[in-house]
Amino acid sequence: MGIQITPSILNADLAALGAEVSRIGSADWVHVDVMDNHFVPNLTLGLPVVESLARHTAIPLDAHLMIEDPDRWAPAYAEAGCGSVTFHAEAAKAPVRLAREIRAQGARASMALKPATPVEPYEALLPELDMLLVMTVEPGFGGQKFLDLCLPKIRAARALMRKHGVETWLQVDGGVSLETIERCAEAGADVFVAGSAVYSADDPDAMVRELRAKAETAAASA
Repeated sequence: MGIQITPSILNADLAALGAEVSRIGSADWVHVDVMDNHFVPNLTLGLPVVESLARHTAIPLDAHLMIEDPDRWAPAYAEAGCGSVTFHAEAAKAPVRLAREIRAQGARASMALKPATPVEPYEALLPELDMLLVMTVEPGFGGQKFLDLCLPKIRAARALMRKHGVETWLQVDGGVSLETIERCAEAGADVFVAGSAVYSADDPDAMVRELRAKAETAAASA
């Protein structure tokens, strides 16, 4: 698997999501931020919107659930048509069981870590996951500044994946732009969520291609 770019629609025009997704035809995934105003201090969209969006795009949906009680709700997002579903380690009560339930619904299972959450306690879970998401901002709002302090955790996560010989993808989310994506790729990330950088560009799809090129170059030289 090579570099993948996953634009976040959090920064898109939410009143015209179908049209907004059509502007990023080169994207590998569409990143859907689901927030409940409890786990994070923001409220976005939920299952009905995700179900509708899944019917109107051929690009697979990557749902990032920043919610309380993902053990209850995450499998429903897989059932709704998401190709990948991410729950937070800080919120899940039974992460292994949850990952298996998501996979049983036909989606890729992913677990996210907030900036202050270390990866080492979750080393044994890596074989149960299709992807690990390292947050490079505090979850809850788009447009935040990238936290360089997360780079060592990205390197540590990649080292653990190599140690166990797993093919788990390593995603980063938060402040990813032309100025930061190379550092993430050099550290070992291979899936990149970019919201503001993509949807603030005059040509969002051209930005997707430019981000991918920068990441590929950095990964090749790492």
